[in-house]
Amino acid sequence: MESNRKKALPIGISDFKEIIENNYYFIDKSLLIKELLETKAKVTLFPRPRRFGKTLNMNMLQYFFEKTERSNSHLFKNLAVNQYPKIMEHQGQYPAIFLTFKDIKTNTWDGCYQHLKSVISLEYKRLEYLLEAPSLGQHEKKIFQAIIDKNADQVEYEISLLNLSRYLHAYHKKPAIILIDEYDMPIVAGYTFGYYEDVVGFLRNFLSGGLKDNSNLAYSVMTGIVRIAKESIFSGLNNLDVCSMASDHYADKFGLLEHEVRDLLAYYELSASIDDVRTWYNGYSSGQLKVYNPWSIINCARNNGKLEPYWINTSSNDLIKQLLQEGSLQLKKDLELILQRKQVTKAFDHGLVFPELTKQDDAVWNLLFYSGYLTVENQRLNEDDEIVVDFIVPNNEVLAFFKTSIRHWFVGASRISEQYKAMLDSLTSGNVIFFATVFQQMVLTSLSSFDVGGNEPERFYHALVVGMLLSLQDRYEVTSNRESGYGRYDVMIIPRDITKLGIILEFKKAGADRPETLEESAENALKQIIDKQYDVELGSRGIQNILKLGIAFKGKQVCIKHESAEGIK
Repeated sequence: MESNRKKALPIGISDFKEIIENNYYFIDKSLLIKELLETKAKVTLFPRPRRFGKTLNMNMLQYFFEKTERSNSHLFKNLAVNQYPKIMEHQGQYPAIFLTFKDIKTNTWDGCYQHLKSVISLEYKRLEYLLEAPSLGQHEKKIFQAIIDKNADQVEYEISLLNLSRYLHAYHKKPAIILIDEYDMPIVAGYTFGYYEDVVGFLRNFLSGGLKDNSNLAYSVMTGIVRIAKESIFSGLNNLDVCSMASDHYADKFGLLEHEVRDLLAYYELSASIDDVRTWYNGYSSGQLKVYNPWSIINCARNNGKLEPYWINTSSNDLIKQLLQEGSLQLKKDLELILQRKQVTKAFDHGLVFPELTKQDDAVWNLLFYSGYLTVENQRLNEDDEIVVDFIVPNNEVLAFFKTSIRHWFVGASRISEQYKAMLDSLTSGNVIFFATVFQQMVLTSLSSFDVGGNEPERFYHALVVGMLLSLQDRYEVTSNRESGYGRYDVMIIPRDITKLGIILEFKKAGADRPETLEESAENALKQIIDKQYDVELGSRGIQNILKLGIAFKGKQVCIKHESAEGIK
């Protein structure tokens, strides 16, 4: 009976030694070590989404490289890397520094700095045997102890990585391995909470000291979610090899491949669900490969194949929420395409500059890619020799995130949600009088929520379209800014049942800079629908019952004119 018991899944366990020694189910990524040693890059950065196996791989590297009193070679006995004797010669041969910044998410620079000091202090404490080294002078020992006690000067912390590598090199007569997990967490927090310059200034000095032209360094590996632009933090670091999911290098070392998922599902007798699992959790482009989200796969297997958004719920999405809410009109238009699982073509930047996030939409799309909310396909050069890619939603799990989150962000609290549903019900049933009343109320209560930057109706109606896409998609196809007849309509609601009502909406802005009144603007919007024959597309689909709405805004005032089978009103 005992031999038939299945291995446990390592949910939330990132200690490589614990997983191997306690016989957890383990997907072998040990050839990462071989590729690192054969590539011979001095410093390698792996940007990957959260929960993609970064910390476990870093922990594996530490157990492989670090010289310890008791050998850890047994951990690799049954792994793929053990087939390469030349690579195994490096096992346990180096002093190592391991730092993780994954929990540094404080909302002030002082809190962040204290946390950074604690992380550095703990690693100095782990290596405090160096205090007994004859190579350390009394002054160096004093600073070493001050760092452990967390009362050294900031300058000493900024050069602490360089100094620790120097102490290790002198003691072991061999240069050190430096491993830094989730290096960018303090930077993301700094941007979110307003101390970006402080934390970037500290980490620029800290990392440059330890990684740039450091003769005490054998190799360094860093992980993070995003690649911070070289100018921001890696200035002058010419030995940095960045391997994101857009790179072919290490493409199979993070995330799960098709055969790895099939083997796992077969082991837990869940093979029948492979097609559904693929739709929900596969789809991330990693170089030329497609990979699954490992966190979701492990949790899905643990729950007997139940399909749920496991990964999406593992962290706060406040920054993404803020950027999508406050984004430009074009960003909101593009978001409509994402919700329809269509591609959005944008410039691709291999380095993210956080201050650009609120200034350039392309920076937002790159952040969504690095964070795992989008994947990229068809990387190429445009006519200006810029790298462009097609951003798409990778799978159903992420699409569920966009749907549920955007519904909450754009539709709002429960009272507004009820109001919004009543508005859409009246619109699709053709009750224009009730629709106009509820629509006016929505504008009065919600316009600032849809458009943080000002009362611009263009932003409002695109937020409205996003809501329609989410709320009506089971019964209607909702499109915007498409060609029909002799022009481009603003919004069209196309019933999947052709006996139902088809709807065309055109929006106009009335104001001090325009001569017509609010009512005249609404009439002109309706006239545009009629004159440019926007109803041609609906007619070509066999839809005869058509409602045409001209909607005009002046501040938070609204006027609606319409034409239906009963005539213009």
